[in-house]
Amino acid sequence: MDSTETKVSARAQPRKSSVVSHWRREVLVGYLFVLPWLIHFVALTVGPMLFSLYASFTNYNIVSAPRWIGIGNYRFILLQDDRFRISLYNTLYYVVIKTPIVIALSLVFAILLNNPIPGKRIFRTIFYLPTVITGVAAIFLWIWVLNPAGLLNRGLALIGVRGPNWFYDPAWAKPGLIVMSLWYIGSPILIFLAGLQDVPQHLYEAADIDGAGSWSKFRSITVPLLSPTIFFQVVTQIIGAFQVFNTAFVVSITAHTTAGDPAQSLLFYAVYLYLRGFRQLQMGFASALAWILFVIVLVVTLIQVRLSERWVYYAG
Repeated sequence: MDSTETKVSARAQPRKSSVVSHWRREVLVGYLFVLPWLIHFVALTVGPMLFSLYASFTNYNIVSAPRWIGIGNYRFILLQDDRFRISLYNTLYYVVIKTPIVIALSLVFAILLNNPIPGKRIFRTIFYLPTVITGVAAIFLWIWVLNPAGLLNRGLALIGVRGPNWFYDPAWAKPGLIVMSLWYIGSPILIFLAGLQDVPQHLYEAADIDGAGSWSKFRSITVPLLSPTIFFQVVTQIIGAFQVFNTAFVVSITAHTTAGDPAQSLLFYAVYLYLRGFRQLQMGFASALAWILFVIVLVVTLIQVRLSERWVYYAG
């Protein structure tokens, strides 16, 4: 009996060793495939982040070596820098106004495009097509549309409404940028459409049998089951709005030749960070601004995650 067990054990031992060896080879191959991404992540993401954290505590102008000054940059930014407060206000204004408008409009259009209407694929393409035209080309297009004598104001004049000066009026510069942001509404519409496809149709059919109206079905079925998608949209739209740069920078230097004008109404946080870091070569100061923005976005995101426990419903 003992000899039989010994033979079975002897046969099982090489088999077990072979499985372990095969598993190790698979792990090694997996790490080899991931290695280029890891090198890129460490060299171009983690490394620069750590250096910027160190630079934020120094007086560093790129040309000369960094000189340690402790929390001097942070103290000046938080207690004495008026332009920091202006840029933060402009950015918060943009975040608070733009985010709900984009989410509400994209949700409404997604619901309309989700209905069985003739040519809905064509309409979906039309709504998504503007997102293909991005970058400076789209910005110059909107500068022309929102010019005081541009296309939009001419259209308003036809119905007897005098259009504002948009990017030439400090009171209308940020609203003009928010109107411009609707150009990219195709992407959130597409995400909401994907979320709507996952809502079970039998729930709407049961609601129809119970005599529920469109608003009741939207409030009791669509919104709860779409809440994870809405939460994703809220978080990503807020993070993106905090980092707005291209539109504000190109509009201000095109219309006024000075970044942030008119009257610093387009001096957004990222624009101010760019001016400090790459125009004035105060890279240590700019690094401190970047880490303050990181903390602000992190705190806002964590608050959203905590609040999501009260209204986000995960089915299943």
